[in-house]
Amino acid sequence: MKSLSHDRLAEALVAEAEEFGMAIEGAAPDARVPTCPEWTLQDLTRHVGLAYHKSAAIIASRPTGYVPFDAVTVDDPPGFDALGDWLVDGAERLVEAVADVGPETPTSTWTPDRRAGFWTRRLTHETVVHRADAAFATGAPYDVDGDLAADGIAEGLDLVAVFSRLEHPALDRTSLRGDGETLLFRSTAPELAWLARRTPSAVEVSQSQGDADVVVEGRAVDLLLALNGRIPTDDPRLTISGDAGLFRHWRENTKF
Repeated sequence: MKSLSHDRLAEALVAEAEEFGMAIEGAAPDARVPTCPEWTLQDLTRHVGLAYHKSAAIIASRPTGYVPFDAVTVDDPPGFDALGDWLVDGAERLVEAVADVGPETPTSTWTPDRRAGFWTRRLTHETVVHRADAAFATGAPYDVDGDLAADGIAEGLDLVAVFSRLEHPALDRTSLRGDGETLLFRSTAPELAWLARRTPSAVEVSQSQGDADVVVEGRAVDLLLALNGRIPTDDPRLTISGDAGLFRHWRENTKF
């Protein structure tokens, strides 16, 4: 599918940051996050906010080469009670930085997509998934607009395809190469489908229907959560037919 417009993603990024802040309001900072068990709620929130603030700083510096996040210095996050406002401030700062240079302007990223707008899309979907983590930790309500969830699926599958071709120390997906095995991810709301084919050289992804070795079906938001390991493969919101082990292998080898 064609990516959502940059304006739509920028609007969604700020809205998702606001929803994230509401999800953690009044919660205990040291509460464990069940879907990221190594993190507390404070760790999770800082992780998301620092990505906003650091990517904004990178874009604003107009770099000519790669700049790792570890090399970027920003102010320390505030105390937990102020993290919600800090999140929104970071999201707005990122949107403003991209607007200032233009979303098509080259910048530093960790993928072959070197456009500043990469960060808007990537961090929007990072927030969508991590907001689910926050909601699961606090019991806050969680849902996502269908078009945004579908764009998150497409973006995630694009990254799998890219890093199944390229060796990368942290994002290596070459273990997903195969001998023609196919996985179909079918969204019922909105009605869309993505076919992933494992070839000896890479994973090839197309937006199409067709026969597949395993079919995973559900609303776009539920597929997004399943593809990111946030709900189990036997969750009643999903329907899986065919070789379920193939989907389990996919999930094991697409962890961020």
